[in-house]
Amino acid sequence: MAYELKLFTGNANRPLAEEIAQYLRLPLSDAEVTRFSDGEIYVQVNENVRGTDVYVLQPTCPPVNDTLMELLIMIDALKRASARRITAVLSYYGYARQDRKVEPRVPITAKLVADLLEAAGIDRVLALDLHAGQIQGFFKVPVDHLFAAPVMIDYLGKKELRDPVIVAPDAGGVERARAIAKRLNAGLAIIDKRRQGPNAAVAMHLIGEVRARDAVVIDDMIDTAGTLVQAVGALAREGARRILACGVHPVLSGPALERIGASPLEEVVVTNSIPVPAEKRIPRVTVLSVAPLLGEAIRRIHDEESVSTLFV
Repeated sequence: MAYELKLFTGNANRPLAEEIAQYLRLPLSDAEVTRFSDGEIYVQVNENVRGTDVYVLQPTCPPVNDTLMELLIMIDALKRASARRITAVLSYYGYARQDRKVEPRVPITAKLVADLLEAAGIDRVLALDLHAGQIQGFFKVPVDHLFAAPVMIDYLGKKELRDPVIVAPDAGGVERARAIAKRLNAGLAIIDKRRQGPNAAVAMHLIGEVRARDAVVIDDMIDTAGTLVQAVGALAREGARRILACGVHPVLSGPALERIGASPLEEVVVTNSIPVPAEKRIPRVTVLSVAPLLGEAIRRIHDEESVSTLFV
């Protein structure tokens, strides 16, 4: 028996949801997500979802607490409306940076968010570039973990990079950088970074050869751009010819744009996993769409087809 596919979204990233709906050639399903006068979130699903295969696109991006609560309440509404299966499509997973205890008396918020989503009633998760791969294990439901690497690789392949080297801004990003370097037939370099505290990092030294080469810094997110500009500074000191950066999730908070503007970066490539408002779309920032990638994954999951070829 074929079950109908329905795609819903909250207020976090409606443009991306509309792009995905267009890729899937179906209308974006109707749900009202508003606020009571005291700020509480109100959700009303305005169409029948009984027995349907439902996907909720909602990155838990800033304001993270509001977008997370919207997602939880939407899932609850759909569960109580008898949806057959509910898949949370998390193009950005908020609270993912706290994925383990690195000092006494701190939380593991990535696990807490997973518990909240399961308690709300999800049956499956479709995530894009989690900050740490082990977050998949925080869920008891199936998790499909996509990477935006194919989108980035396709774009970088058209840049005519000369003797390129892919740079991991810290030890945690080496696996991601190595995979992209292999696909682009490029070299690999690593920044030895020591973190001083939240949103504060100092690049110590560079491992690898970048002199007179085109360097591309690869990271999963760009928040305050502190890590990025430290890496760029190290590359400039070592004589890199051109310096570009790729970050899947453009959080771009605080002094990020100012830091990018004052750095020797030629271009910063991000995706629309998080909406990038007009005031943040400075000339150096290029936004690529992940709608076809997410849309194809949704189609394959709905049709019970393999999605392994999308895991690059």
